[in-house]
Amino acid sequence: MDYEALLKKNLKTSIEAKKKFLQAEAQLVEFSEAVACVVNSYKNSGRIYIAGNGGSAADAQHLAAEFVSRLARDRGPLAAEALTVDTSVITAIGNDYGYEEIFARQILGKVRKEDVFLAITTSGNSPNILRGLEQCRELSIPSILLAGHEGGRAAELADYRIIAPGKSTATIQELHIAILHSICECVELELCT
Repeated sequence: MDYEALLKKNLKTSIEAKKKFLQAEAQLVEFSEAVACVVNSYKNSGRIYIAGNGGSAADAQHLAAEFVSRLARDRGPLAAEALTVDTSVITAIGNDYGYEEIFARQILGKVRKEDVFLAITTSGNSPNILRGLEQCRELSIPSILLAGHEGGRAAELADYRIIAPGKSTATIQELHIAILHSICECVELELCT
C-alpha cells in the first residue's frame, strides 16, 4: 500500500471540499446569519448549547471549550455547554426515555429563549439531533445546524443550516472544525475587542 498516495488523496479531497464551500454564496450568508444569532444570544445574556454524536460529540466539546476558555485572544469566558459530557444525565435519559431523547430532554430542562442550540451531524438524520431540533422549535429557541449530505431531515428543522460538501464523514468533519473555529473567532471579534 502507498501510504503517501493515500494521504495526498485525502488532502486533495479536503481541499476540494473547502473550495466548493467557499464558492457556495448562500452557505456563506447562512454562516454569517448563524454567527449573528450567536452574537445576539450573548448580547442578551444567553449561552450556546452544542450537541453531536461520535466525532461530532467531540467537536461539540471542543467548541464549548473554545468559548469558555479562548480561541484567538485573551478575554472573559463566554458561556457554552456541550450536551454530550454528563454521562449520568445521558445514560439516565437514555435508559428512562430512549437514546433519541438525550438532547431534547436536556434542552427542555436547561435552555432558555435567550440561548441558542447548535447541532452537529454529518448525516443530518441522527434521531437524537432531530428530537433536539424539534424541542427547540417547540420552545422557540433558535437553532443552528452543521451537517453534511445536503443536511438530511435536520435541515427542515433548524433555523440556520450550514452544510459542508463532501461524501465522506472525515471530509465533512474537517470542514466542520474550520467552520466551528470561525464561528468562535467571529464571536470573539464582535464581543471582545
